[in-house]
Amino acid sequence: MTYFSIFAVSFTIALSGALMPGPLLTAVIYESTRHGSKTGPLFILGHALLEMLMIAGIIFGFSQFLSTPLALRLTAILGSIILFGFGLSMLVSLPHLTLLQTGIPTKPSNLVWLGITMSLTNPYWTIWWVTIGLGLVLAAQKQGWLAVIVFFLGHISADLGWYSLVALMIHKGKRFISDKVYRGMVLVCALALIAFAAWFILSTFKILPV
Repeated sequence: MTYFSIFAVSFTIALSGALMPGPLLTAVIYESTRHGSKTGPLFILGHALLEMLMIAGIIFGFSQFLSTPLALRLTAILGSIILFGFGLSMLVSLPHLTLLQTGIPTKPSNLVWLGITMSLTNPYWTIWWVTIGLGLVLAAQKQGWLAVIVFFLGHISADLGWYSLVALMIHKGKRFISDKVYRGMVLVCALALIAFAAWFILSTFKILPV
């Protein structure tokens, strides 16, 4: 495969995954109403740092430990607890939420850390990387380190483009949103995260019975 082909395949596969609803998308929507269009890029910076570590782990053989039933179960349990806690905190904050607070400065590192957390707490992120991602990275590695770098750039470009667009649309649209609608959006996001938490742990134990 040419480098262009590697980039195109990586971009397309990553975009198909990014378009599907999940904890990362839900968190980006929620935080974008408060922190603006920078939310998408900063979330993906954290996401990218985590995926760089995963690719390095695959290349150096650590992925075999992540793909064990015990590791996947632990990921599901810890991830579900964190997602449930984040969703619950959003529900608790509902009565006091107002768009007038969106101008409060936020440390960029907080959004980067949330990008890492929302990715790592999604068990299907780990499953994707130790199955589909594993094959793609090893195929690219056969063509050398440059091919692996091109693969990563294609993959992360799709995530960056999509989530930046989502954050920008939410940020630009908030001027037309009332506090009531805003709280409704947060309520949906919170319930979605709690539902993801329940789904992840139930489906993981169904897929990986004792």
